[in-house]
Amino acid sequence: MLTSLQIRNIVLIEALDLDFRAGLGVLTGETGAGKSILLDALGLVLGNRAETSLVRSGEDKASVTATFEFAAMPPLLADALEDAGVEIEPGEPLLLRRQVKADGGSKAFVNGQPVGVAVLRSLAPALVELHGQHDDRGLVNPRGHRELLTRYAGMDESRVAEAWAAWRKAEDALAEAKRVAADAQAEEELLTAHVEELEKLAPVPGEEEELALARADMQKGERLADDLSDLGHVFAGSDGPLAQLRSAARKLDRIAEDHPALGEALAALDRALIEGGEAEEALNRANEALAFDPQVLDETERRLFDLRAAARKHDVEVDALPAKLDAMREALDAITHSGERIAALKREAFDAGAHYHAEAETLSAARVEAARRLDKAVAGELAPLKLDAAKLRTAVQRLPEERWGPHGMDGVEFLIATNPGAPYAPLTKIASGGELSRFILALKVALAEEGGAAVIIFDEIDRGVGGAVASAIGDRLARLANGSSAGGKGKAGGSAAGQLLAVTHSPQVAARGGSHYMIAKSSEGTVTRTSVRMLDAGQRIEEIARMLSGAEITPEARAQAERLLEGV
Repeated sequence: MLTSLQIRNIVLIEALDLDFRAGLGVLTGETGAGKSILLDALGLVLGNRAETSLVRSGEDKASVTATFEFAAMPPLLADALEDAGVEIEPGEPLLLRRQVKADGGSKAFVNGQPVGVAVLRSLAPALVELHGQHDDRGLVNPRGHRELLTRYAGMDESRVAEAWAAWRKAEDALAEAKRVAADAQAEEELLTAHVEELEKLAPVPGEEEELALARADMQKGERLADDLSDLGHVFAGSDGPLAQLRSAARKLDRIAEDHPALGEALAALDRALIEGGEAEEALNRANEALAFDPQVLDETERRLFDLRAAARKHDVEVDALPAKLDAMREALDAITHSGERIAALKREAFDAGAHYHAEAETLSAARVEAARRLDKAVAGELAPLKLDAAKLRTAVQRLPEERWGPHGMDGVEFLIATNPGAPYAPLTKIASGGELSRFILALKVALAEEGGAAVIIFDEIDRGVGGAVASAIGDRLARLANGSSAGGKGKAGGSAAGQLLAVTHSPQVAARGGSHYMIAKSSEGTVTRTSVRMLDAGQRIEEIARMLSGAEITPEARAQAERLLEGV
């Protein structure tokens, strides 16, 4: 509920702090006292356009702060806060603040955090629903009629939404399978040729690196062949250095004992022979490693060329060619078995569609039955509101298939015929603002919907009526504020609006308020101010008496005011 409203420097209001209560609150005052200023101020914190003309003359800025408190966060508001990315702690009040500068520009805040004005606008539908003389929001907007009727029927759309999601998923899978099959069939001949080509090539992961290394070694061998051959001749043969060293060692061995130096020479020769033998073995190993067959080198280079050409052709790395071959085999296999898969997906899509139809038909039947009850309930509210010639028809129409969705297959709109024999038309076609407000009140009382705005405001709903009709309006406003409804089913039929504010000129309506605020305008020299105060019991008698008699309050008017208040 709206618990407080703080206004600074808005038009004729210099400074105003208002506290509000639950139930029905009425705002009265003489014509021109400034009731519209209050609504304009509230509109600012709900994201309405910030006109610089709202800033009080002589001031550089104006501000409005509205505080809302909730025993439990309404789902509609919780969703709006989540969508806006605003977090508040459980039980924490919600403070909306708007500042307007006289030279243009405005700032918006939610619980002290700067936000865009769009955030205020997104929260507004969950906080305040305004019904005025020419207002086109709330119940007048047909976009919300289907949801209202669904709640009135005691239903929700979750089962239909789940069935719709499953049907869409099945249809999307079928469409994708058909697309893939069509694309694959168009490329079947090319795919077959590619598979045959790669199967003949038979690429192996890691083959490119092995071939490249082998080719490099063979190319080195080709380059070093002459030098290796010369070195081989050095070590080989009877006249080679190793052979001569061995001969010298044998001779030294026979005479080494004759002198120590000869023994040392023999030891050195033995070491040289060992090192020379190791060198000869290493040279042989190198010869073996670098030995190459020109034909093998040619075959290796041709294999590398073929592999790399295939990789370029298929735009992959050489090592990815085996995986590419597997993928193309799978694609060919999919073409072969695509008919079976598509047939299975068709069955799944058909079953999902049938399930959606069944759930949507159940919801539709509930809506049609609820529409009948709602029309009857509203009819019982119209006559006391001097709308006895009017009729409501809750039109539930089957939408074309392309407009079906998670909400079902129905379009819903509240239509009204204001005179016998007149065609039914949308609520916006009602010419009189007073008639529209009263008709909306009848709908509100009949629906008493759950999950609507935290605060409902009726602006001069009693314009142009009096007597019994005004009493009926007051009675219905009080019933709506206190949670009494004329119909519905389940939770939707018994919920309360919780807080209603009514701007009224009718003493009969004013007398039904649980709290009463009087708006007054005063002047001091060239300065004009608007003030608002909550009235106590005695002050209420005087204000209602003024509304009954005019400028001069008579004893008879006071007595009548007391009777109106006592009759509540």
